[in-house]
Amino acid sequence: MPHVRPHAYALPNGLRVVHHRRVPEGLACVGVHYGVGFRSEPRGRSGFAHLFEHLMFQGSASVAPAEHFSVIQGSGGSVNASTRQDYTEYYQCAPESALERMLFLESDRMYAPKFTEQNLRTQLGVVREEIRRNILDRPFGGFPWIDLPAVMYRDFSNAHNGYGDLGDLARATVADCAAFFDAHYTPSNAVLTVVADLSEECVAGMVERHFGPIPARDRAAEPDLAEPPPHTPLFHDAVEERTRLYATAVGLRLPPFRTDPLGYAAHVVLAGMLTGTAPGGLAAAAARQRVPLSAVKVQCGFFGPFDARAPEPLVVTLHHDGHDPRHLAAFVHRELAALACAGPRTDHLDRAVRRLRTGWARRHADPLQHARSLGAFTLLHARPALVAEVPALLARVDAADVAVAAARLMAQAPAVLTVGPERRGGTA
Repeated sequence: MPHVRPHAYALPNGLRVVHHRRVPEGLACVGVHYGVGFRSEPRGRSGFAHLFEHLMFQGSASVAPAEHFSVIQGSGGSVNASTRQDYTEYYQCAPESALERMLFLESDRMYAPKFTEQNLRTQLGVVREEIRRNILDRPFGGFPWIDLPAVMYRDFSNAHNGYGDLGDLARATVADCAAFFDAHYTPSNAVLTVVADLSEECVAGMVERHFGPIPARDRAAEPDLAEPPPHTPLFHDAVEERTRLYATAVGLRLPPFRTDPLGYAAHVVLAGMLTGTAPGGLAAAAARQRVPLSAVKVQCGFFGPFDARAPEPLVVTLHHDGHDPRHLAAFVHRELAALACAGPRTDHLDRAVRRLRTGWARRHADPLQHARSLGAFTLLHARPALVAEVPALLARVDAADVAVAAARLMAQAPAVLTVGPERRGGTA
């Protein structure tokens, strides 16, 4: 099927809808993105957005607890959810014959989820176990997205980690859940995405039938995330005695995508050039300078590029055997300075752009990932077509753009987090 632009519109209650026909015949994917994430949580309610993701599967007006899973899986599909900095997403994919069931399930919990004391306590236990399994019991668990924000930022919205404080979670009540739902889970704070090879009229009819009757409600104001960058370098050590190795993350600020899309894309290309073991990257530079590193990763955003509002980081992650973090930060600075001065080699730039474009195409060939990105980009950037536009945007980046991006990063004071055994010489 030829590529067709997504059809985007809004219902009278404020729900934004995106329908795209770019999937294999016989398959349908549905996503709902709500504009509430880690950074929407007020002080004293840390971790609530992620807890709420779990609670939304615990029943609604016409659906029993966990029935959402059983219906989709019984239809031959898959279903899941995740919480990010600025949104919470719910997504599923199943045979096309199950499309109306998927829309009904999502509309029922957008209209009237059920919050009970038993469900709340059960899901608090589930979240505590998830934190234990993914963070507390794993060396480098959640590195760097759990702890680096507190080094990079001062404002609570930006600085606290997404799993939250267990004490904050333990104080949650059913009334708190109802208030959180009323504030954030409104039709006007959501994007419904349908990816299915069906006509616009067919999909619009089903969407109107299930979501149209949901009353409009005021949504909470978006948090003010603006804060100035640090004027001096920030260093923090976190002790992790269960490993003999160290990991250092260097965080720097990206330009806002909404106001500088080409500049943002140049940072994505720069990150692609520096990451891994590719020629021209940080690993090759470290080998030349005899700085032993066991792994190098450079990424825009904690969860990938284009996935959050500003402020957003470029993160350089270096695994090593105990180097002084100040020396590692200086090493990164030198490499950025060299790129800012001389620009990248043409072959290194071309290789990075090709790899990024190919990876983007492969990732979004999966219809469910395609649906998830459509919803996220509509919510964050008001640009559902961005999914198709990114490869061309990356191709526009030239050597001068990369040099400017490197100069922007080089001029910043870095935030540096190191995790590993306590260094006997003291912390940085």
